[in-house]
Amino acid sequence: MDRRFLTVLGVSLLFALVVSSVFYQMTARAGGGKTGNNQPSDMKDIVVAAKPLGVGVTVKTTDVKVVKTPTAAFPKGAFSKPEEVIDRPVTSPILMDEPIQDGRLAARGSGLGLAPIIPVGMRAVSVRVNDVAGVAGFVLPGMRVDVLVTGRPPESNGTITATCLQNVLVLSAGTTIQADARGQAIPAPTVTLLATPEQAEILTLANSEGHIQLVLRNGSDQTIEKTPGTEIQELYGAHAKRKQASAEDPKPRPRPRQVVAVAAPPPPPPPPPPDQIVVIRGTTKTVEVVGKGPAGR
Repeated sequence: MDRRFLTVLGVSLLFALVVSSVFYQMTARAGGGKTGNNQPSDMKDIVVAAKPLGVGVTVKTTDVKVVKTPTAAFPKGAFSKPEEVIDRPVTSPILMDEPIQDGRLAARGSGLGLAPIIPVGMRAVSVRVNDVAGVAGFVLPGMRVDVLVTGRPPESNGTITATCLQNVLVLSAGTTIQADARGQAIPAPTVTLLATPEQAEILTLANSEGHIQLVLRNGSDQTIEKTPGTEIQELYGAHAKRKQASAEDPKPRPRPRQVVAVAAPPPPPPPPPPDQIVVIRGTTKTVEVVGKGPAGR
C-alpha cells in the first residue's frame, strides 16, 4: 500500500477526532448550562389560590398553597409566604392556581364581607326582591341595573311607574334567611347595590313605599335617559285617545264674557184723571169733579 495514502488517511482521522471532540464539549456545555437554570437556586416560592376565591371572602390557611416558580417569572405584587395573605379580604375574584397579588386583597382589619370593596364616599344598600324583580336570578355581582319604582304619588289619580335610579353597580346577589309573620325562617332573595348617600335614601324610600323592579343594562352603556314615567291611564290607551281626539277636533276657545247693561224699570203710569163735569151758568164756568166735590176756575 502506498505510504502517501496512509499518511493522508491518518491525518484525516486525526482531524475528524479533533472536530468531534470539540463539538461534544460544546454540546455538553450547552446542556450543562440548561440544567443549571432549573436548579432550586433559580426557583422561588409563590403563594397561589388553592380554590376559587370570590369577592368579600377572607383568606384562610386552607384557601392558599405554595408552589415553585422561576425567579424571572415571579409576578409583581405576589407573595412568597402564606402569612402575608392570611386574614385579608378579597376585593377581586381570584381563580384556582392563580398567584395572589396585593392588588386583589384589602388591608388586614379593613372589615369583613363587602365592606373592604366599598369606595370611600359610597354606600352598599341591600333590597329584598322576588324572582321577577331580581330579573329571574340573572342579576350577578358586577352587573349594572336601573331601578324602577311603581306606586301612587300623593294627590295622584292613579298608579305610576318611574325610573328612580340608573346605571347602579350590583355588589352581590343571593338569598338570606328572614323571619315571616309567624316567626318562621324563610329564604329571601336580596340584591346589594352600590350607591351614593343620596341614592341610598331614594332606594330605601322606593323599597318601603312602592314596588321596585330591577332592569338589566349593558355594562358599557353609560347613558342616563330622562323618562317622564308612565301612568296607568297611558297603559290602557286613554292618554293616547285623548291626544288623538285633541288633534282631530280641537276644542274651541271660550268666548269672552259680555257684560249687558240692565235698564232701570220705567216709572209707573200716572193715575187716570178724575171724572169732571163742566157747568156753565151765564158768564160763569164751573168744573165739578165727581166724587171729590166741586172745584172752580
